[in-house]
Amino acid sequence: MAQSTDNQRTSYPLAAYNFRVKVGEASMSFTEVSGLAVEREHVTYEHGLSFREGPVSMRFNSRRFTPVTCKRGAVLGADPLFLFDWLEAGDGRTMEVSLCDATGAAVLAWKVAVAIPVSLKAPAFNAATNEVVVDTLDLQVREVSVVRL
Repeated sequence: MAQSTDNQRTSYPLAAYNFRVKVGEASMSFTEVSGLAVEREHVTYEHGLSFREGPVSMRFNSRRFTPVTCKRGAVLGADPLFLFDWLEAGDGRTMEVSLCDATGAAVLAWKVAVAIPVSLKAPAFNAATNEVVVDTLDLQVREVSVVRL
């Protein structure tokens, strides 16, 4: 028996293949974005009564950078040198990776407050293939949050 679209939307998880990447106002498309994570540092503390109460785990917010990799992509409708200029400037910019539903509407987003490019790799140039503009873009990011749109 076929299910309605509304039933499918509530019963099945979103597919991770439909996503968009924005840096500032520039839209980009990549086949893969990996390394997005929300992490909190913690320390295990043992005091004089730990033999009875057990150790205590304390968590605290950290603003350390974590690596994110964007693979096989292109900058859409912007200056083709956008990524190179950003790499040369080395400034931190906002970044958003939006997970979209079947209609293309953003449902969930990973927002990055500070993204700094550290490496930009070109694909192998070969006239017999149809390669993308960017093979790999490596970033250092911090202050990652997940929001429902």
